[in-house]
Amino acid sequence: MRISDVARHAGVSPSTVSYVLSGKRSISPSTRERVLASIASLGYQPHAGARALASSRSNVIALMLPLRPGIHVPVVMQFAVSVVTSARGHEHDVLLLTQAEGEDGLRRVVGSSMVDGVIVMDVQMDDPRISALRALSHPSVLIGIPADTTGLTCVDLDFDAAGQACVEHLADLGHRDIALVGQPPSVYERRTGFAERTLTGFERAARERGVRSVVLPCGAQPAAVTATTNRLFRENPDVTGVVVHNEPAVSPLLEAAVATGRRVPTDLSVVGIGTDDLASETQPPLTQVSLPAEELGGRSVALLMDKLNDADPPEVTLLPPRLTTRSSTAARPA
Repeated sequence: MRISDVARHAGVSPSTVSYVLSGKRSISPSTRERVLASIASLGYQPHAGARALASSRSNVIALMLPLRPGIHVPVVMQFAVSVVTSARGHEHDVLLLTQAEGEDGLRRVVGSSMVDGVIVMDVQMDDPRISALRALSHPSVLIGIPADTTGLTCVDLDFDAAGQACVEHLADLGHRDIALVGQPPSVYERRTGFAERTLTGFERAARERGVRSVVLPCGAQPAAVTATTNRLFRENPDVTGVVVHNEPAVSPLLEAAVATGRRVPTDLSVVGIGTDDLASETQPPLTQVSLPAEELGGRSVALLMDKLNDADPPEVTLLPPRLTTRSSTAARPA
């Protein structure tokens, strides 16, 4: 099926069909509807290569999602699905880059005109990809906030406020000794933004509320979680509140806490930070700050489309944390 077949079916010239597809010229509503009806009737699909040459657009965006140590794949795949779904709503496909290619990967996909823009995930505070992003001619959006956001477009959950909200919830319940069971050590070692900002908010809120606190990075494997939990209560027996910023660690931590003789929430209150799926997978149901993966993916695509259309979005968009109280937290035991 060719564009001339569509033109013949609609009773218009091939150039009119081309203008309807590209939007480069104003076409009357009646003619546009007739052309679109012919396209639907004939099942015409524009040739991607020809369309890209005509519009200087590939209608493809890159999602840079390096699967590095410490990454929890089920969560990042929620982001990826949201980006792909949102991009299709803007008639774009997604090229997924999962290798830790850094600056070279950015230059490769942009320099070859494979994509119209780039969305970057797993952003570090001093991310080595930032200098390349600033130098690229193509627009980009980061899901994450580096230390210096000058000249960038970033969107993320306000993890600093999320860490603070967890502490304040426990402090309001009377807890005076709390712990943060955090991400795997490798995530902190490379200064990943979401982990470092959560830690900052947690520690600041603990100081402000006069709460004694301890922080333990934790691997994601059940054996590592059990060992970390046992160490926590062995070295800090007065802890009655725990914030878990490590999704795969939540269920093993609850089990390990019970094995030490602590009942949740009678003896120990637990707050999580994670996707909504997490709350329904635990017993008792988890009090948590929700990680809005679907909304963040959609926002990143919308911001990138704004930039492709020459809009000027803000440097930083932070989604406020939403803490939902469930059965895993209660007043501090006497």
